Amino acid sequence: MSDETGTISFRSNLKNGIPSSTHNGCGAFLSTFSENFVKKALTFIAVFFIWIWKIFKTGTLIAGNLLFLLFFVILIALFVGHPAKKIPDGTALILNPEGNIVEQRSPLDPIARMVNSLAGGTKHEETPLQDILDVINTAAGDNRIKMLVLSPSHLGKVGLNQLRDIGRAIDNFKESGKVVIAADDSYNQTQYYLASHADEVYLNPMGTVALHGFGVFRLYFKEMLDKLRVRFHVFRVGTFKSALEPILRNSMSDAAREANRQWLDRLWSTFCADIGKQRGITPLLINDFINSMDVRLKKAGGDGALMALNAGLIDGIKTRRQVEDYLQSVAGNKNRGREFNHVSMYEYLKHITPSYSTRPKNSSSVGIIVAQGNIVPGEGVVGQIGAEKLIRQIETARKDNSIKAVVLRVDSGGGSAFASELIRQELLRLHEAGKPLVVSMGSMAASGAYWLSADADTILASPVTLTGSIGIFGALPTFEQTLATMGIHNDGIGTTSMAGAVSPVRPLPANIANALQLGVEHGYRQFIEIVAKGRKLSPKRVEEIAEGRVWDGKTAIALGLVDGEGSLNEAVSRAAELAGLESPNGIYINRPSSFLKNLQQFGRMAFAAMTKDNLFPSTWITTAKQFKAQLDFFQQPDPANLYAFCLLSSGSIAF
Repeated sequence: MSDETGTISFRSNLKNGIPSSTHNGCGAFLSTFSENFVKKALTFIAVFFIWIWKIFKTGTLIAGNLLFLLFFVILIALFVGHPAKKIPDGTALILNPEGNIVEQRSPLDPIARMVNSLAGGTKHEETPLQDILDVINTAAGDNRIKMLVLSPSHLGKVGLNQLRDIGRAIDNFKESGKVVIAADDSYNQTQYYLASHADEVYLNPMGTVALHGFGVFRLYFKEMLDKLRVRFHVFRVGTFKSALEPILRNSMSDAAREANRQWLDRLWSTFCADIGKQRGITPLLINDFINSMDVRLKKAGGDGALMALNAGLIDGIKTRRQVEDYLQSVAGNKNRGREFNHVSMYEYLKHITPSYSTRPKNSSSVGIIVAQGNIVPGEGVVGQIGAEKLIRQIETARKDNSIKAVVLRVDSGGGSAFASELIRQELLRLHEAGKPLVVSMGSMAASGAYWLSADADTILASPVTLTGSIGIFGALPTFEQTLATMGIHNDGIGTTSMAGAVSPVRPLPANIANALQLGVEHGYRQFIEIVAKGRKLSPKRVEEIAEGRVWDGKTAIALGLVDGEGSLNEAVSRAAELAGLESPNGIYINRPSSFLKNLQQFGRMAFAAMTKDNLFPSTWITTAKQFKAQLDFFQQPDPANLYAFCLLSSGSIAF
């Protein structure tokens, strides 16, 4: 029994594998051992991760410093550039503008060139119009330059007024007795306009001349917004203020169609007349070339190049090798090789001093300020007219005693009414300081851009500038019904009826809607009064030509909205005349720039460049860009939700 009990007692104490006689001592030992083991294990893990962190931190620091150093070196190389190469006599100048043609280079353009180079794109994201004009005008009197070769294959977006300025410069070049030859694989509509100014135009056997006419085409979202149950509250004045039609309709209204057709027909007639004059053909033939393209192509056996030759649009069909041989026979060999003797426009730019870039010593000047993009409150970003940034530029010109007059070069469809008025108020201070203001309109100076221009002493524009659009609207989307379909509702309590009233997730109260409409009507009357006073017209007359209607520059001159035709050069001369200056010395007043903001923009550009055309089909990207362009003004909203904006973006106009 005792044995049995002892056995049972022994076995019962084996539950932890330790006899009862040694259980307490072994337990203490194991407890201490376990505690030390855990401490050492945790210490080892902690030390391991600390070293991993140190290695990562050090590596990141080194990599960051190396990247910054590389970035800095590339920036220096871009800004300093390579030394200009010697240009021998008898050289052919290649006019090969790349990227979009702009009024002024953005602060990020050198960075853009670096990003594009890394991404394998074109080196120049944008080319200033004045650079192109300077190259052509200087080359006309340069004895080393024998001829001009037009190669516009990398030309991006460009305004019709800019094309005409370049075309006039080419015509002046030809008056110097030098030949101009255009040769490329293919020509789109804008590229061909430039090529038509050449003495000889050549096309690759596989190429085409793609003329198609002008048009205005937008995306209309009403049905989509209805399906998503998004309520867009719109407040506007004017029959022709069609900026928000894409939100309110599924198609273009008859009023908008009528207004658009008038200026489209005028611009297209000018375009055809210019080409017809250069090529010795009639505008009727150009229209027939487009409208009867299938018939003409059939006669040419499906050969697009032959069709262009038969129509008189080109002078010959040549392969790249044949073009090289022909140019070599005219300009001579380069270093006795296969290349003809030539210099690109970007290399030639290193040999000349750009216009309006140097301030004459002991002499008064005309300050030139460029305003291009949508008008927004605050600082804005690259491609926008930030009110605060532009105001500082105007203030700089006003306080600079050597600046006796100002030319404001405007290329904008408008934007925030509040921001436009802030800029106008600052421009009025130029008058108070006794400094004349001349507005030089670019491709477009409409709505809010006209608002801030109306008080100028003189307004000059191209016959093909789009201007006017004297109107104002308010827009406020709410999504309460969209959220309700997902079971999401908004509710609460406030001390007044206005508390939480203007919210995108709540219905818009009737009293707020009435207030917004009254604000729009007041803003419209203010716009009418500004134009009437600035242009010395009666308010009744302004109302007759307002209502948001868009006018071409030639018609705007006849209506009194613009004083006359003229480019930037004519505007500088006019400003100098008003200020009583003996010579029209102009100087660009550059925009203030923040390195940190530029760096942030650089990051976005780098990502966009590296992912461009890789993630989505090009048609999706084009549609998304057009959608963004049409609603871009909502990204930086007006404080009162009031907009003086013409929604004729470059994406909606087919030039």
